[in-house]
Order: sequence, then structure tokens, then C-alpha cells
Amino acid sequence: MRRREFIAGLGGAAAASALWPVAAPAQQSGRMRRVGVLMNGAATAALQQAEVKAFTEALAKAGWIDGKNVTIDVRYNAADAALARIFAAQLIGLMPDVILAASTTNLTVIREVTNTVPVVFTTVSGPVEQGFVASLAKPGGNITGFSNFEFSVGGKWLDLLKKMAPGLARVAVMFNPDTSPQSSFFMRSIEAAGSSLGITVTATPIRSTSDIEPVIANFARQPDGGLILSTDSFTGLRSKLIADTANRHGLPSLGSLPEYARDGGLMYYGVTINVVEQYRQAAGYVDRILKGAKPGDLPVQNPTRYEFVVNLNTAKALGLTVPLPLLGLADEVIE
Repeated sequence: MRRREFIAGLGGAAAASALWPVAAPAQQSGRMRRVGVLMNGAATAALQQAEVKAFTEALAKAGWIDGKNVTIDVRYNAADAALARIFAAQLIGLMPDVILAASTTNLTVIREVTNTVPVVFTTVSGPVEQGFVASLAKPGGNITGFSNFEFSVGGKWLDLLKKMAPGLARVAVMFNPDTSPQSSFFMRSIEAAGSSLGITVTATPIRSTSDIEPVIANFARQPDGGLILSTDSFTGLRSKLIADTANRHGLPSLGSLPEYARDGGLMYYGVTINVVEQYRQAAGYVDRILKGAKPGDLPVQNPTRYEFVVNLNTAKALGLTVPLPLLGLADEVIE
């Protein structure tokens, strides 16, 4: 398929209009307003559909009806940084009143093309450390939103992997640099933990699906290895493939998305967050901005609870005995 056709297929879908009864009309000037939405994943993915539906329905409840008093333009980057950049330029060209940007990749490319259009982000790790906002309480500028991970969690990832596999001496951290620019921040905390735990930490970047097998196979040639998956839409879309490959090569692994353990990976540790609900909350911020609020005055919302999932079947297949303290910590055990 030609790239132009591919882009059109992914980006042409827009959120369906939501037919909610309006309790109070949206306060606005009477002109048609415009909201741009830049999503991760593909337009056909169930999770992305649910997220966009939650967002548009929440806007409709606030009085913003797609096609009536607001136009909602939705694009999906398909975990492709180049597409994200193209769609960011498209959305800015439509002169939106506000943009919803899902993930660090999308927020980064949006920021490259505007520093004036109000932006509400979702699922962005460490927005202060990455320089998107001045602080969580007072973001300043044109950006605010809803974050997920703090970068210090990288040390916890390594500690859990070491407790699960006491002989662990080497760990590969896999991510696509194009779709996970935030991984360099996670690496710092993982490397710091590695120094104290006596574990060598190696960044193993990949940029295509065909990289996964050879990168894992090459790393697994030496004994006592393990694998960590940083937050990344690219690896997230290939969760089962990576889990199966790591298991086949005998690598205990931990992922940063809950699907990873459910797809056969050994463990998941990450924030407890209802992602779909986060899009409803983001609609609340968009509503406030459309009614005159400044994004820099809206505090960034940060989750405070974490979830730990262990796949007992995978542990047995890898010849690992899950320590009882780890089982006691697990919020979910997959058997």
C-alpha cells in the first residue's frame, strides 16, 4: 500500500457524534468551535475507539455537540512518529481552538508546530521532567493534562525483576526511540538501580517489528538476562509478540502496560488508571478551555496508585518460583 493511501486510511476517521441530552448549553460565542484530537494506535483498535467515544460523549454532556457547535477532528498515529508529525501539522492547519494529544510522542510533535494553541494531554510520563510544563500545580504556557508514570518507577521495575529472578545479572530495556522519547528518562532510574543491585543495564532500541526477534535472541545468548519494556506505543501494539519471543528465549520480563502480563509476559507494574475515564476527564479540561480558561492555570492531574500483575503460568514455564512476598504484593495473579 502506498504511504499516501496508508495515511488517508488511518487519519480519515473522526469521532462519531454523541447524542446526549444537554442539561445546559455550552457557553460560547455562537461560532462553530474546533477541537483536534491526535491519538495513539489505529482507528480500528477497540481501546482507541473507546477512548475517543468517552471523550466525545463527555464533551456532548457539557454541551459541545460534534457537527452542531463544535467540529472534532480525530487522527490516529498508528504508533508511527512520522505519521504523528504529519497529522500534527494537519490538525494545526485546521486552526483548532484546542487540541487533545495522547502520549509523549503526540505531545512532542504538537509542541513542535505550536506554542499558542491550547493543548490537553493524556498518558504522558513526567511532564515536568520532559519540559512540557513548569510544574504540576501551575503548568504555565499553553499545555496541561493528565500524566501517568513518574520516571523513578524504573528502579522499581528492575527491583521486581531481580526479586523474581535472583540470579539476574543483565537487563535489556527495549523501546522504539521514535515513539518513546521518554525512555531516556526511565533509563536513568533503571541504570541507577542497576548500579546498586549489581545488574548491567543495556538499552536495546528497535524501530521495526522485524527487529524484535534478532534483538532478543542476541541478548539471550548470554545467561542471567532479563527484559524490561518501557512505556511505548510501538512495543505496546506488539505486546504478545514480544512476550512470546522473550519466553521462548528464556528471558524473565516486565512490561509497563497491563496487557503485557495478560499477553503472556511475566509481570506488569504500573499506574492504576482507568484510561478511558481519563479521556472523560480530559473532555472536562477541553470544555473549560473552550469557555475561556487558560491551560496554564489548570493543574496537571497525576495518578498516585500502582498495580502489580504476575503471570504464574509464565513463571512456571521459565522455571521460576514466585517468592511468596511477591505473590502477596500482586494485585492480580494470572493462572
